[in-house]
Amino acid sequence: MCTRTGYYGFQTSGKNDIAWQRFCRNGPIAYLPLTEKLSSLVWTTSTQEAQRLVALPKEEFVDELNRNMFTEENQNDCVNKLLFSFSKMPFLSSDIRKALLPPHVVGLQGDTRAAFPLGFGHSHTYAAPRCVLIGDAAHRIHPLGGQGVNLGWNDVMVLDQVLTRAVSDGADLGALTYLKDYDSEAQRHNLPVMVSCDWLNRLYRTNAAPVVMLRSLGLAAFNRLTPIKVPPVEILALFLT
Repeated sequence: MCTRTGYYGFQTSGKNDIAWQRFCRNGPIAYLPLTEKLSSLVWTTSTQEAQRLVALPKEEFVDELNRNMFTEENQNDCVNKLLFSFSKMPFLSSDIRKALLPPHVVGLQGDTRAAFPLGFGHSHTYAAPRCVLIGDAAHRIHPLGGQGVNLGWNDVMVLDQVLTRAVSDGADLGALTYLKDYDSEAQRHNLPVMVSCDWLNRLYRTNAAPVVMLRSLGLAAFNRLTPIKVPPVEILALFLT
């Protein structure tokens, strides 16, 4: 279940220009900046917890939100010791920038809270004669990193390219020959992203010590190995825009 809200007021030490996402045990919390002092929120959690959060008074809801964003959850001592030892290895970069912290929520603008069930689905085809599916009509994924809307934008971009080719060829815009090209090109892009988001969500929702250890070591290595860190971050930035 996902609790989605409209606008939140934030207290920040600088510009509100960073999207934040924290993976909690019940699901991720994500902030998307809208203006210098306002952001939108998507909070994924269990059905019962979502119902409780929506029913809370606004002030208590904001307190609960800040607590979940800033409170450290119980951690595995064995994993922490291994991470500490790993961080002392000489081949790891010591050039670590000052850790950034998410903004502190100071209030809810109006009461725009709503809850809706999560789902994962995909149409086996996006095209039929004179008809196509785009965006949420064609696919539905877990709200991670805004990838749902990015997939929809990609559908529009691919469809625009396909229809442009049809116009250049003097063909019927609704011809299935061209719409099938949209179908195959869009699915070739969308399916790997959808599977990756689902895998990432499952990876962060488990508390199994071996998985937590491997996950933590992988992220720690990625964060400390500067030579391999920059290219993937640049690729991700291009992918998310």
